[in-house]
Amino acid sequence: GFLLQTSEMLRKICMRNLVRKYCRGLTAERKVQLQQKVVTSAVFSGKKEGYLESLSQPFLETRLKENDLNPKVLQLIRGEIIKYVTPVIKYDRNGFKARERLLVLTQSSAYVVEMAKIKQKIEYSTLKGISTSNLSDGIVVIHVPEDNKQKGDVILQCEHVFETVTKLCILANKQSVVKVVKGSLRFRIGSGKEGTMVFTVGPEPQVFKDKTGQLTVV
Repeated sequence: GFLLQTSEMLRKICMRNLVRKYCRGLTAERKVQLQQKVVTSAVFSGKKEGYLESLSQPFLETRLKENDLNPKVLQLIRGEIIKYVTPVIKYDRNGFKARERLLVLTQSSAYVVEMAKIKQKIEYSTLKGISTSNLSDGIVVIHVPEDNKQKGDVILQCEHVFETVTKLCILANKQSVVKVVKGSLRFRIGSGKEGTMVFTVGPEPQVFKDKTGQLTVV
């Protein structure tokens, strides 16, 4: 019994030393990757299609550099450190027309940007929720408070959905507000109105307004 106890103790000490050695050997960049992937796992593991395939794909620091942004936009958000920029498709809350936009994440806010204009600013402190579906689409809905500052919730389609949502919830420090939904979700259009988005499976990916006026994501 004593020998078994000693063996188990030595095994634990050996394992601890190996882990410590591994952690010390990690580069700063690799540590950031692992920290982000831990958050991605907590949010999406077993909940959203494509999660397992995303594991082997390292997250990029950003998809676009700061100097890819229009100088007018940089001037408007001066004083804030830009952390992540990615191209997105934004869907209008009324009519669901698709628009090419940029999502810019700073240390304190998320911006939806069109060329030289800021179309919407969401301060992380006011962010109410982040929703995605359980399917393999890249739709992300950023839920905002109902006040005069905001036009309504933001409907985006992101190519790198796991990366974008992970960056957003880490920067906002709001991992707990991310929801992975099945079937449908409600979003706020503005002026007290709500809309519905339906998620379904089909032969080819598409996003369209159906006959009942709902946004349908296939």
